[in-house]
Amino acid sequence: MSKLRTLISFVPFRYWLYLALAVVLFVVVCVAVCRCGNDNSLSVVSNDKIELTPNQIQQIEAIGEWEFLAIDDEELVDTVKYGFFGDDKLVRIYFGTLRLGVNLREAGPRWLSMQGDTLCATLPPVKLLDNNFIDEARTKSFFSTGTWSDADRDRLYYKANAMMRKRCLTPTNMALAEENARVQFTSLLRSLGFDKTKVVFDEAQTAAKKER
Repeated sequence: MSKLRTLISFVPFRYWLYLALAVVLFVVVCVAVCRCGNDNSLSVVSNDKIELTPNQIQQIEAIGEWEFLAIDDEELVDTVKYGFFGDDKLVRIYFGTLRLGVNLREAGPRWLSMQGDTLCATLPPVKLLDNNFIDEARTKSFFSTGTWSDADRDRLYYKANAMMRKRCLTPTNMALAEENARVQFTSLLRSLGFDKTKVVFDEAQTAAKKER
């Protein structure tokens, strides 16, 4: 034992320090190797898919009627009553604004759905939103002779209504309203975070509407 102590005393202190550091380094390496062998790797999966919630769909449907095109029109309408002693004539000018759009409350089931990474919206067909589009407060009597009843004026009103429909509800205007609907609805969906969208119109409802 005394010989061992004598031998140790001859070894410089710095060598013992080096030996201690080597042992510590060896232990650290062994621990690292053991941990690598038993490592359970974790993977993080990013899900960038966005889904519309039922509440969001209800909020969009709550918009109800959405106007995409307004057409101002005026019509000069006349009527004549023929009599033995002379004819009576009534001429009136009617003003109206025909508003074309969709009613989102009429959308079918699953009208908003994901197809892959694309959000597809199937809108109800574009239609005239308000049948009472003539502004009666602006109606002017242009020319009148004789006596006219309320029934006579009502007939003139409905005649003006039909003339405005014929002039304004054209395929060109309907197509323009549809295009405006696509642009504006696409903008709405993109504001909700959907970059890939497709907006179409319910062909079944459109066909049924044409048959009526």
